[in-house]
Amino acid sequence: MNKTFLTTKVTPVIAIILCCVLYLSGYFQMIIAALLLLIASVIEYKKNCFKSLGFQRNRINVKSLLIIAPGLGIAIFLFSGYVMMPIVTYLTGQPIDYSEFEIYKGNLPAILGLFVYVWLSAAFAEEIVFRGYLMRQFTKFFGSSKISLVINILLFGFLFGWVHAYQGISGQISTGIIGMILALIFHFRKNDLWFNIAVHGFIDTVALVYMYYGWL
Repeated sequence: MNKTFLTTKVTPVIAIILCCVLYLSGYFQMIIAALLLLIASVIEYKKNCFKSLGFQRNRINVKSLLIIAPGLGIAIFLFSGYVMMPIVTYLTGQPIDYSEFEIYKGNLPAILGLFVYVWLSAAFAEEIVFRGYLMRQFTKFFGSSKISLVINILLFGFLFGWVHAYQGISGQISTGIIGMILALIFHFRKNDLWFNIAVHGFIDTVALVYMYYGWL
């Protein structure tokens, strides 16, 4: 077994298994998973580890991250809240469970703390895990054909919804669809992880505003 095989094939498999073990043990945190996968990327790609995830310096610009990404994030949130969620809840017969967020209604210090956590855990960590690492590793192992891309998007969209189980079945379905939309954005933006992080962050930022005012 040569060194190249160990770093390119065995390392990602071990890293993903460790994340699964953490999830099943009940000690899973998205930030910890992102750190594990960052370490795996360092082992595999060394100095190109960030580039391997989609952190592209030449894609960082004001228009993209501070105008287009916020607009797209707001549009996705509004589509999710006013079109997709009513359809999903009608089909499942169950409303999305937002009970975990009740404590943030009208609580400015708590919502500001959650704002920081959301950008670290959801915008950065979730995008590193699901788009930057898992999607790109899937492509590395199974190629970039159309059927491979479809399976890639559906599989990790399903898993993205799965880790949001605390929102109930309707929340899982809605979040899974959003995960697939983010995967499509990542694909069409040619693996621009900075853009995905910004879009994801602004989706959740609008959600925080809704939580604060009790609109969810």
